[in-house]
Amino acid sequence: MKRFLSVLGRVLLTLVVVAAAAGAGWRAWDTYMNEPWTRDGHVRADVVGVTPDVSGLVSEVLVRDNQAVHRGDVLLRIDRQRFELALQLAEAAVAGQKASLDQARRDAVRYQQLGRDVASQQKIEQAQAAQATAEASYAQALANRDIARLNLERSEIHAPANGIITNMSLNPGDYVTAGKAVMALVDSDSLRVEGYFEETRLARIRLGDPVEIHLMGQAATLTGRVESIAGGIEDRERSDGSSLMASINPTFSWVRLAQRVPIRIKLDPVPEGVRLVAGLTATVAVKPAG
Repeated sequence: MKRFLSVLGRVLLTLVVVAAAAGAGWRAWDTYMNEPWTRDGHVRADVVGVTPDVSGLVSEVLVRDNQAVHRGDVLLRIDRQRFELALQLAEAAVAGQKASLDQARRDAVRYQQLGRDVASQQKIEQAQAAQATAEASYAQALANRDIARLNLERSEIHAPANGIITNMSLNPGDYVTAGKAVMALVDSDSLRVEGYFEETRLARIRLGDPVEIHLMGQAATLTGRVESIAGGIEDRERSDGSSLMASINPTFSWVRLAQRVPIRIKLDPVPEGVRLVAGLTATVAVKPAG
């Protein structure tokens, strides 16, 4: 009897161990294959191209590469002398057009008061037309003055957002062209994490789900929330033909890899000592609520 109980105990223990191992194995397989996590994650941020609105020689560069700046900080100045002279010319033109307008108004009033007995209808209409022309010229002079003043203001370039200046090689004396970016500003207020999840895992991801993030090479764990899910990804099997008809790849691979869909993660406050740099690699794990 004792021998039977001993054998039965060993069998039951073996079955329990096997069941536990099978359960752990199944859990590990389900986690690896179906749980919403990915190693394909990256720190992202909006990059603003600092672009002058006027052309000219750079007189001052007030920042250095990789410097943190705040919205409104002066980054560089373009030589102001030419813009100051242009403003003086525009103001002089305004004064001249104002004098011409005043004279045209006086002439129009004078001819109107004389009446048709002294001045012909043609003279009266000519005086009125001269007044209208002078008013238009004065308005144009005012607009030119405002443009000249705006160009002078735009010769001083300010940071459009909070962030870090990067990849800058601008120096005083360089010539900058309107509309061409001269330095990059990484918007620190837009720092986020984007994870690229396989399509087979999307069913378990909901907006607002908590997220754990591990940056490569850093021990701290970041947290956040699922902010949005991409509305679409590129279909690389389809293109437009010369006749604008859909051109579909005729070959089909029997081994189909799951497409990856970008998920945007809004970060919670970052722990002290963690430096976020756009482009860092991250492992992202979504913890579905409930």
